[in-house]
Amino acid sequence: MSDAGGTGFEAATGDGPPPPDPARDPDAARRRATEVRVAFEGLLQIRRLTHTGGGDPHAVPADWERGRPVRAVALALEAAGTAPSALDADGARAATGYRVAPGERPGQVRVEWVGPPGGGAAREEEGALTACARTLERLGWEALLYRGPRGRRHLEVEPAAPGG
Repeated sequence: MSDAGGTGFEAATGDGPPPPDPARDPDAARRRATEVRVAFEGLLQIRRLTHTGGGDPHAVPADWERGRPVRAVALALEAAGTAPSALDADGARAATGYRVAPGERPGQVRVEWVGPPGGGAAREEEGALTACARTLERLGWEALLYRGPRGRRHLEVEPAAPGG
């Protein structure tokens, strides 16, 4: 969960290269899975160590997450096994999955379900985003499903209010 540019773990936001394919490169896929698991366990440890209120510390985003909501939400989705979208070397959408980006307001995140043209992302988006919302809500994020321009759905995500 390093902030160093390019030298530490980065959760998949859906705007990066495809994750390693276990069929083509099982070692790289195992390394990535281990990195994700370790990063997510580190995030939960941050929550345990910094939680001051009552209740389950795993159910409340820590200040670290509130300061980096795109990274925190992307890590939560990747750790849950949700597939990220990806871009190919030319910047074209190469895989269907979640895409996490900054929202319209500070501290807010937008989660979309996107994929290559003709790949079926639009048909999958309501069910996939509903599953993403459930994952995030268990971790203390408010995730509201909206229908935007041209009928495409997205989530608007922000940390739940403390104690709520």
